Amino acid sequence: MAAQTPEPVGFGTRLTDLARPLRLFSLTPPREATPQEDLSRIAEVTIERLRPLGLDALVLYDIEDESDRNPDVRPFPFVRTLDPGAFHADYLSGWGGSVIIYRSVGKYEPADLKTWLGEQDPQRVATVLVGASSSSAPVRTRLAEAQSLWQDTGSLLSLGSVAIPERHARHTNEHDRMLRKQEAGTSFFVTQVVYDLTWAKDLVSDYAYACRGRGVEPAHLVFTLSVCGSLKTLEFLQWLGVHVPRWLQNQLQHAPDPLSESYEQCAAAAAELATFCRRLDVPFGFNVESVSNRRVEIEASVRLAGAIRDLLES
Repeated sequence: MAAQTPEPVGFGTRLTDLARPLRLFSLTPPREATPQEDLSRIAEVTIERLRPLGLDALVLYDIEDESDRNPDVRPFPFVRTLDPGAFHADYLSGWGGSVIIYRSVGKYEPADLKTWLGEQDPQRVATVLVGASSSSAPVRTRLAEAQSLWQDTGSLLSLGSVAIPERHARHTNEHDRMLRKQEAGTSFFVTQVVYDLTWAKDLVSDYAYACRGRGVEPAHLVFTLSVCGSLKTLEFLQWLGVHVPRWLQNQLQHAPDPLSESYEQCAAAAAELATFCRRLDVPFGFNVESVSNRRVEIEASVRLAGAIRDLLES
């Protein structure tokens, strides 16, 4: 009898192994206007690219305009994308591993969000609940309410939250926010894109010592890394609130190949952050973000995820 392929380990089980770094890969679902006949092909190509990486989960983003947060002109026009839950359910059945589905909770009616949370398979699906992009944004469901809805459905899905080093640099209290979110049920954190290692390490350090002081086990802190293939992409990262140090802006602006330069910076950042987190006994991981539709940037993101896999397994 032929040997059977073992069942993938659920993401919730992965979270219980604090010594093992998490490996995630994130993408944005296709545009709403994508022809129906193209969606299955896009899903198949995506799965084929990612299957060899041995990921702990695929992350699907829930995109908002965010113009209310930043009055400057958006470098790229906002384009509506498919609902990440629907894209997963309708087109990603061939993905055998876990999926982390972001929910920008302000977009959803409480009843709809509660229904969705209750319908998911906790062995295959986790979620990251994200609040409004600004305090002035109109919302249907607030983050605290969404967390309560998650609790009402039995708290079965692994619950993640966003951590933002830039916010910590401004207010020095992001670690306190993280601890409050843990009290509400968060079992892992995913950062905004990281390009400033000092700010990221400040957050790790303050979080680590706050956990020790309160006798709390730190949760996995997953750092998002994203290659930058053009100056327009660099401008967009900064519009989103990502802090790119001036020296690195200069490197990318004057490099003959910004994509290769940013790839090397991301790989070096992964190595430095891994060493730092291990020194402080903070569970960690990496989420490689691929939101560009340019093939060269997609392929560079996949290579980066492979390089991080090799780094963490060495």
